[in-house]
Amino acid sequence: MSLLLPSPPPEVCARARLTDFLSHLAEHAGVDFRPGTDPVPLHRWSVENDAAFWGHFLAWSGLAFSGSAAPVRVGEDVAAARFFPNVQLSYAENLLSGDPDAPALVAADETGVTTRLTRGELRTRVVALAVALRARGVQPGDRVVALVRNTAEAIVAALGATALGAVWSSVSPDLGDAAVLSRFTPLAPTWLFAHGRTQMQGAERPLGDRLRTLCAALPDLRGVVSLDAAVPADLGPPVVSLDALVAEGAAGVADFEFPRFPFDHPLFVLFSSGTTGAPKCIMHGTGGTLVEHVKEHRLHSDFGPGDTVFFHTTCGWMMWNWLVSVLASGATILVYDGAVSYPENDALWALIAAEKVTAFGTSPTYLGFCKDAGLEPGRTHDLSALRVIQSTGSILFDAQYDWIFEHVGPVAIHSISGGTDVIGCFVLGHPLAPLHRGESQACSLGMDVQSLAGELVCGRPFPSRPVGFFGDPDGARMRAAYYDQHPGFWTHGDFIDLTPHGGARILGRSDGILNIRGIRIGPAEIYHALQDVPEVVAALAVAQPWPDEPGGCRLVLFVVLAEGVALDRPLTFRIKKQVSARCSAVHVPAVVAALPELPTTHSGKRSERAAQDALDGRPVRNLSALRNPAVLDLLVNHPALGNA
Repeated sequence: MSLLLPSPPPEVCARARLTDFLSHLAEHAGVDFRPGTDPVPLHRWSVENDAAFWGHFLAWSGLAFSGSAAPVRVGEDVAAARFFPNVQLSYAENLLSGDPDAPALVAADETGVTTRLTRGELRTRVVALAVALRARGVQPGDRVVALVRNTAEAIVAALGATALGAVWSSVSPDLGDAAVLSRFTPLAPTWLFAHGRTQMQGAERPLGDRLRTLCAALPDLRGVVSLDAAVPADLGPPVVSLDALVAEGAAGVADFEFPRFPFDHPLFVLFSSGTTGAPKCIMHGTGGTLVEHVKEHRLHSDFGPGDTVFFHTTCGWMMWNWLVSVLASGATILVYDGAVSYPENDALWALIAAEKVTAFGTSPTYLGFCKDAGLEPGRTHDLSALRVIQSTGSILFDAQYDWIFEHVGPVAIHSISGGTDVIGCFVLGHPLAPLHRGESQACSLGMDVQSLAGELVCGRPFPSRPVGFFGDPDGARMRAAYYDQHPGFWTHGDFIDLTPHGGARILGRSDGILNIRGIRIGPAEIYHALQDVPEVVAALAVAQPWPDEPGGCRLVLFVVLAEGVALDRPLTFRIKKQVSARCSAVHVPAVVAALPELPTTHSGKRSERAAQDALDGRPVRNLSALRNPAVLDLLVNHPALGNA
């Protein structure tokens, strides 16, 4: 049987925020969806009446905005429709409202240092920073970038910048210099927020040289804001500390009013690497981000006051932005900076117990680590406050549901999936529905999620679509990325199987993006890194199914070598070292294998799709387009892959 948990008992369903929203719909929309076990009718109504759904949701949410909520949407086209064109709002204002004495933020690190801020304290620091930044010339639309650890200071910085209408974009220090520059350089940022050191597994690493390289390559920088004392002063642009800016702006806190911006005003730039070319600079709008996140947090996750939500992430993953937005639902957020296994393998579970976390967000990779380490957190820690585990980043396999039930407890399990491209989820949890092993409980409300030839597509407009790619004035790159494959649909790049009871199974990527240890990476960055290895004439990166590897697959790099060159251990090591230095540790292939040639189309392009289909055991979709299909047999049966 696939059923793990039935629907919650009536008294629990009655308290759910989704139930309150259903009451709102009954009163104001004249539709009656009584809380029950079947999420399908409500989802169907939310798609068939999507403008009504989003309009009623905004009214129910209580979010602060100016202007008129009518019309909800202008246009029907999935690629061009606009939502709430007459609404102005502030992301930071909506996150920082509420009881000033209520807890807002807990920031912990692997050394045991903990910072706690109430909503009032967080608001005061954010506003003071905004006042100081405005005095130094920060304007709406300015791009503000950050090389930061996951700390309270990073959240203050992000909210202070976005409070002024600046566009925030952050990466984690574990990303290589070339990868950071490929993301930040196109943005021509005016300010850089940075930590001067990073810590992992008890070891500190200075970031001063990296910051000098970064500042030298970003000529439009007007200043650098240091988030710790380790940031050097000789970076070129003037350096000022976050604490100094907060002190400067303190006198203006009482008179500050949050400026409100159009619904589509850019808020965040996130990055998604493709199979070719530089990373896409994806701009997400203020209103679309806020409305989508609040919907996911309140209706699908049932977050609210009294909850402590901890999603283990870095500042370079969209789940960090998602977690920060939890503040808009009145819950407390917990952030963590450090290794999952320091000082002990159960470091995260100890933190969850100590902070009485009610919702823990993680990845199948981490759950696999816990299993392999023999952890039994439900036995060794008091997890009585924990009610839900959310998992994303890669496929959560059936056996991992069972591991959670056996070694953590019979908590709700939300396997959520969406991504950077939509800064949210297409499939996720449901507080009123039963839980089936290996499945996401429901499709996201208001999202017309369909399976088109096995691919996840969305057939109706939705608010959290990107407002555009930075540096793509005519929208050509964005159309090619999401709309050209299936005209009339958003094509997301995942394979999906929709279940009759409203759930879904994500089956892997369909677009050439690699999902390694829960991190989505683009092969193009690996190919670019190998340009300085003259022995490598051509390369092709794919993900090989490998059950023993965290996330269920491993990265394989096929290379064509220069004439007379053999793939020996020193060359293999140099290839891996080059990829690690220029990209990140996640980009380093588990296997490097030589081929006489790569699968190539008649137009001369290498085909990751053909190689991936062959490795996955699927029919090769573009077989007729290959000029050398026989090479796929050599690829699949290569002795280095362990398939023989």
